[in-house]
Amino acid sequence: MLFLLRLIHENASDLGYLLHKHPAKVQQFSLPFGESTVFYPEVSDESTTACLLVNVDPIYLSRLRAGDVGRPLEPYVNDRPYTANSFLSVALGDAFRTAMTGRSQHRPELAAQALQLEIEIPVLKCNSGLDLMQRIFEPLGYTIEAQQLPLDEQFPDWGPSPYFHAKFRVQARVQDVLRHFYVLLPVLDNAKHYFISMDEIEKLLRNGEGWLEQHPERELILKRYLKYRQNLIRKAALQFETEEEEENPIQETPEQKEKRISLNQQRLTAATEALVSSGTKTVLDLGCGEGNLLRHLVKHPFQRIVAVDASIRPLELAKEKFAGKSIEFMHSSITYLDDRLTGFDAAALIEVIEHLDPERIQAMERSVFGHMKPRTVVVTTPNVEYNVLFEEMTGLRHRDHRFEWTRAEFQNWASKVAETYGYQTEFRTVGDVHELYGSPTQLALFTRTPRSKA
Repeated sequence: MLFLLRLIHENASDLGYLLHKHPAKVQQFSLPFGESTVFYPEVSDESTTACLLVNVDPIYLSRLRAGDVGRPLEPYVNDRPYTANSFLSVALGDAFRTAMTGRSQHRPELAAQALQLEIEIPVLKCNSGLDLMQRIFEPLGYTIEAQQLPLDEQFPDWGPSPYFHAKFRVQARVQDVLRHFYVLLPVLDNAKHYFISMDEIEKLLRNGEGWLEQHPERELILKRYLKYRQNLIRKAALQFETEEEEENPIQETPEQKEKRISLNQQRLTAATEALVSSGTKTVLDLGCGEGNLLRHLVKHPFQRIVAVDASIRPLELAKEKFAGKSIEFMHSSITYLDDRLTGFDAAALIEVIEHLDPERIQAMERSVFGHMKPRTVVVTTPNVEYNVLFEEMTGLRHRDHRFEWTRAEFQNWASKVAETYGYQTEFRTVGDVHELYGSPTQLALFTRTPRSKA
């Protein structure tokens, strides 16, 4: 299979600096399923073309897949060595790994520039036809010239095949084009030929950053890229929704934004004040996300602050935001018994528990109150009764909320936890208090009783 990238520019021969592959050399790379080769069939100051040739080992394919009863020859007779698919995507990421980061030591100004680029793929599979190709590439600025290939030239009555000889033209940075095709090739083919795990979400977020967030076909891309794995699709969608909430507040009216920020700041301030007044020296921020509470904690002289989250992406973003601050970051879950999280004075779960599936609540209780055993625990959660006061709200406050409790439900839960694990509870309101519906956020302050220290 072939992938050709052509640069049309007054200094087109500098493409080698952007791809980190010398035009005068032929370079080969070993892959788990075969090998790839990078070479330049055309080099001039006006136009330079880089070619990625991928040779897939058919013996490897036959051993990888056992096929099914209905198609016993499928592992041995298939299109995988010949048509652009996820194998080509893997090869792109392997051969042009540095180029996809946008780094260029010798031509940094060219790497940052939107250039006139042409991409040609002689055999590109797209079962859903040219319409899908246009829907996912044209919003990114591409123009497409595609010729649908016949199923067999010797038998025209068999009709067209799902394969296209496709050419794409775009004005974009080289790194963006490589990232586009890395993500979208498997989407067109609607198949991946390796095991799909949580790592795919990180790859998708990393290579989709800056363009996939606002793509009109984002939902379709997520489904196809993640092979319709609903748990992975939901987690990836949540990551994008969280980033949109942080980066695109312009969708809110000024009044809505003011109310949201006001309530959020009141919630974080109330939690921080509860921790400070308890005499806490060491604190756990459980479910830290991208670090909203950390912004408040670092303003106080805590001896040790540890931020914990089960999701890698927000944890890494928090690390970047608080680089140089005395904060430790740990990848862990509040539903697991983690010895690293024991021995702290206090723990905060700020708008966290409502994101847990109800059947996991008890595991969280055992982990936080039974295993970690901090002297003080601060928990905040939405008051579902207050939701009627939010105009045009239907359902829960966030798509990822698994539940929201009334005041009575929250207090009943907290009281049972306190009795089970030896704590006393104090309930506080956060935000404007309505005479009928209470406050928008409810807070429980758990304090471990002396008898539970043994």
